[in-house]
Amino acid sequence: MEHILTALIPIFLLILTGFSFKKIDFPSAEFWKNADKLTYFVLMPSLLVYKLSTANLENLEAFDFVLTGLLALVFVLILSIVLKFKMNTQGAPFSSVVQGAIRFNTYVFLGLVSAILGDKGIALAALLITFAIPAINVICITVFAFYVNDTKATFLGMIKSIIKNPLILACLLGGSINYFDIYTPIIAVKFIEILSASALPLGLLSIGFALDLSSIKEAKTELIVSSILKLVIMPLTMFVIGKLFSLEPFLLTILIIFGAMPTASSSFILARQLGGDTKLMASIITFETLFSLFTVSFILGFLQYLN
Repeated sequence: MEHILTALIPIFLLILTGFSFKKIDFPSAEFWKNADKLTYFVLMPSLLVYKLSTANLENLEAFDFVLTGLLALVFVLILSIVLKFKMNTQGAPFSSVVQGAIRFNTYVFLGLVSAILGDKGIALAALLITFAIPAINVICITVFAFYVNDTKATFLGMIKSIIKNPLILACLLGGSINYFDIYTPIIAVKFIEILSASALPLGLLSIGFALDLSSIKEAKTELIVSSILKLVIMPLTMFVIGKLFSLEPFLLTILIIFGAMPTASSSFILARQLGGDTKLMASIITFETLFSLFTVSFILGFLQYLN
């Protein structure tokens, strides 16, 4: 348990540092807006290309590993739909519940995996998100199309967003270099290694700067339901399905970390663009980010005890 906290607390201290920067407006809101773009389009893709292209991915149960993650996402979606009818939730709030229940914060995920499981863990995490990001986008856009009835949520738009996603493109590039054993000059490898080193700390600081504590005042039943689905039900579902597939502990740990992550800040952007409940979405993002410190600690501690 001490090892888990040693890895987890620095991650959240970086987020807290980012939040403190927001309180004093340092350096500026415009800086962090541009920093988000730099991290998303350059630094994080560089990290994924570097880790995937240089990783040893031989003799892994890759199919069952990825399938476990996708099945857990589908299970939580179905459970969300069942709860929607139980609570009689309207379409716009429901879209925020789903995003809060199935999306994940990439920066926190990779940062925690790196701290606990090292380079091999990041490479496997990258493999997982290569399939998870398209699946989650399909689910979320479909939910908006069915329950919000917004014409902006189109199938073509969804496909374009997936194809243009720099994280997916980076995973495909890094995976291809690894799988086909494409020669990469040592200078290029060192360059991308240095470039990617700042991806996680800058991304985590940006998360802290984006937190909006005042949004939690808008808390509703939907916030609690979405947060329980994401921070409790999702990782437990990953654990159960992973055990059914008899996954090795290393792979199972990555899946549980993935499942236990708070929802992504980008959920708010999608809610705003497609007619979702933005106030609820902001409160879910902030609430899950803050409370995931406790839920992740407990879940990983429990997993360590079982192993």
